[in-house]
Amino acid sequence: MKKIVDKRAFPKDFLWGGAVAAHQLEGGYDEGGKGLSIVDFFTLGSREQPRKITSTIEKEQHYPNHEGINFYHRYPEDVKLFAEMGFKCFRTSIAWSRIFPNGDEEVPNEEGLQFYDDLFDECLKYGIEPVVTLTHFEMPIHLVREYGGWRNRQLIDFFTRFAKVCFELYHQKVHYWMTFNEINNQTKFEDEGVLYTNSGLIPEKDENREQLMYQAAHYELVASSQAVQIAHQIDPKLQVGSMIAMCPIYPLTSKPNDILFAQRAMQTRYWFSDVQVQGFYPEWLLDYFSKQKFDLDITEADLQELLAGTVDYIGLSYYMSFTVEYTDHLNYNEAHDLVSNPYVVETDWGWQIDPVGLRYSLNWLNDRYHLPLFIVENGLGAVDQKTKDNKIHDDYRIKYLKEHILQMKKAVLDDGVDLIGYTPWGCIDLVSAGTGQMSKRYGFIYVDQDDYGNGSKERLRKDSFDWYAHVIETNGAEL
Repeated sequence: MKKIVDKRAFPKDFLWGGAVAAHQLEGGYDEGGKGLSIVDFFTLGSREQPRKITSTIEKEQHYPNHEGINFYHRYPEDVKLFAEMGFKCFRTSIAWSRIFPNGDEEVPNEEGLQFYDDLFDECLKYGIEPVVTLTHFEMPIHLVREYGGWRNRQLIDFFTRFAKVCFELYHQKVHYWMTFNEINNQTKFEDEGVLYTNSGLIPEKDENREQLMYQAAHYELVASSQAVQIAHQIDPKLQVGSMIAMCPIYPLTSKPNDILFAQRAMQTRYWFSDVQVQGFYPEWLLDYFSKQKFDLDITEADLQELLAGTVDYIGLSYYMSFTVEYTDHLNYNEAHDLVSNPYVVETDWGWQIDPVGLRYSLNWLNDRYHLPLFIVENGLGAVDQKTKDNKIHDDYRIKYLKEHILQMKKAVLDDGVDLIGYTPWGCIDLVSAGTGQMSKRYGFIYVDQDDYGNGSKERLRKDSFDWYAHVIETNGAEL
């Protein structure tokens, strides 16, 4: 492996850690008073076969999220392993349906509240600061079936009630919050699975999916803004961020039309952040609404809420970059307009590996928004092989993370980017959101479990476990 030498350390208060989502590792889907969420109806898939979304839980199907990795019962031993690596923080989410089983109750579920109270205490026992996303694709299914998901304005009140309960109970234990995970993934609105996963939307026959996406996103942005205001009222020290999937979009060539098209693609994918950071819709998008004759429910009161509830920082995931080539239109459509970048390689799941794109992304966000940034997801999904003596040699993962951390270091120390911390995704192996597979592994900790939930569930340290522990110990000085 090529040795990367840059002995500079990160700022002393830099937060190193790892990231997960409740629905991908907790399990206990029907325990502790938890209600069913949308992901409880997602079957096992693969790169070739998309996950199915069933209307009922069918006996012949396998639903990986039901069991996760049983973190619900095993979190003390897992958090202890995080502490062994030296984590300064741990990003997770609160399963909405564990707190409000149906989503529209007046009174929260005390068992659910106690679970997260205990989990946060376990983290704090080791000096690990919880970083919490309020909703990470975990909407109660009742809100889909009864209200139509985020097409319905009533969900703003249901979400803010949920947020207020969490802020009031946990504000002394959780300093960093995020509202909606990867809110901008909805750009791929032609994919019904994306609409359903992000916003619980089931398009009606001949319904304009693009208009539906914009309407749902508007209600989510209003709800996010109200949540920010509630948090600051409860505790002015709370930091509430947005969370976006950051995939920089490059022009394939230096042809002016390619460059212009890539610019519009970036505008289309990141207008969500424009609203959450700046408090208003960009001019190009308002013009687009008008030309498309979208009849959107955006009130003057909503616009005041957006301005009053801007976020404190930007959380982001970074896995890959995208590339586009102009054809015959300027309106970017993510379902059709992406092309391969000949200058980067891909993972086994077709994700373009681009470490330099992380530095580019951090600078792009810094130049545009001038807010602190927090990388809350980054990592390599790969098939890990366990040896006969229970070792997992994942040099490929170390190489991937090392190259990305080096670019992150350059952004902070050479470019002046204000970066709060870094939490690689799936710090312990968990169920893949995209495919439902366990075999698409990200973690420093191997969980002995296959795609169908078979295995001892034993936790094993990979080679990357000791490597990352050393990175944290040296504050990034030794990669």
